[in-house]
Amino acid sequence: MLGFLGSLAAGSLTAIGAIPVLFGRIPSRATRDLSLGFAAGVMLAASFFSLIIPALDAAELRYENGAAPAAIVCVAILLGMGAVALMNEKLPHEHFSSGREGPEGASLRRVWLFIIAITIHNFPEGLAVGVGFGAEGISGGLPLAIGIGLQNAPEGLAVAVSLLGEGYSKGRAWGIAALTGMVEPIGGLLGAGIITFSQPLLPWGLAFAAGAMLYVISHEIIPETHRSGHQNKATLGLSIGLALMLFLDVWLG
Repeated sequence: MLGFLGSLAAGSLTAIGAIPVLFGRIPSRATRDLSLGFAAGVMLAASFFSLIIPALDAAELRYENGAAPAAIVCVAILLGMGAVALMNEKLPHEHFSSGREGPEGASLRRVWLFIIAITIHNFPEGLAVGVGFGAEGISGGLPLAIGIGLQNAPEGLAVAVSLLGEGYSKGRAWGIAALTGMVEPIGGLLGAGIITFSQPLLPWGLAFAAGAMLYVISHEIIPETHRSGHQNKATLGLSIGLALMLFLDVWLG
């Protein structure tokens, strides 16, 4: 339940972040790239400090010290990255910057191509929050829920603004952006449930969620922030997001 509620709260901030489009107050492209850089920094720090390090600790409790804990975590990270890469390859979807990817999706309405794309990116975030709560309760999940919630706000705004550019109305753009955040509670429930009922899977689940988020950072968020020549602001945002998430993890975890 904590995993579900935590990921629900984090996903809801996607809708809150998109609210400015309802009032026509759209930040500049440079500001949006800085915000997305912040999101990447939060996810990067969360992947290592809230997921990978706890995964190593959990593996060491079962296998003591040696190569086994490191091998388990490394394999799980690669599996997480591979799972999202496979979804990118097999599901028809459309990115705002690079266009249509995956199998031919001409029969799908354009709006659903966008929704599938954002679902691919948001599901690992909900999974990570759920795994955090399932592994260590509030102390493990709360920093992740706050950090991912904070980075969901600029993501929601980016989605809504991009949809406005495609000709959608303000209300519809906001509604679709809000809907994309609602996949996170599904991932949260799944992650928390698996870890709660099968403790041996704990290091695998933590590292798998980290790998999935790392793929999203590298494949989508960072390239998007560098596409319009605002690399310096995007890197500044990444630095702030990483430092803030590290602070939250140490303080609350």
